[in-house]
Amino acid sequence: MPLGTLQHFTIEPRDLERSKDFYVDVLGLEIGDRPPLDFPGYWLYSGGVATVHLMGTRKPREGIVVRGTEKTYADTGRFDHIAFAATGVEAMRDRLRSKGVTFRESIVARTGDTQFFLYDPDGVGVELNFPRA
Repeated sequence: MPLGTLQHFTIEPRDLERSKDFYVDVLGLEIGDRPPLDFPGYWLYSGGVATVHLMGTRKPREGIVVRGTEKTYADTGRFDHIAFAATGVEAMRDRLRSKGVTFRESIVARTGDTQFFLYDPDGVGVELNFPRA
């Protein structure tokens, strides 16, 4: 039985509002519909798909493992980065600079595509892939 496409990924940020602002104001995702769950959070949409789930603090309950809020992350651990297909390389470059976001830019030698590499407020790596113009 083959897998389908990736549906979403979930991040448990240290600061829910700061992470929401990053993904919305910096990367341009949109806040969208989210079921009435019993903990705070956001579902952020890209192209009409709830791609990023930001999960606030949950209450422990049977069968649910809730990580300790004291845990800090020096890096992304086993999870290295997430990648988005993107368009508008010039506009995104300007947007990142205007928001003071540090990023590394490279060109893929084989294709000529442009890539931006940056980090969200919790240190999760983000890759943006722009097709060659």
